[in-house]
Amino acid sequence: MSLTPLAGDGTELEWCKSSYSNPDGAACVEVAYTPDTVHVRDSKRAQGPQLAFDPEQWAAFVSYATDH
Repeated sequence: MSLTPLAGDGTELEWCKSSYSNPDGAACVEVAYTPDTVHVRDSKRAQGPQLAFDPEQWAAFVSYATDH
């Protein structure tokens, strides 16, 4: 999986979408990284709720998800 940054003006989070996403991008989770936090949102509801993890929590989740 690779991540593709979404366009932005640099004042907001730079959201990335998985290369596994549908071509229209309608069914995907997007991720944005900051030095201290990993933000996650539903691409279908970009203005909706977001989750936030510290980098260690995110790494543990990704490791678990790729193993199952």
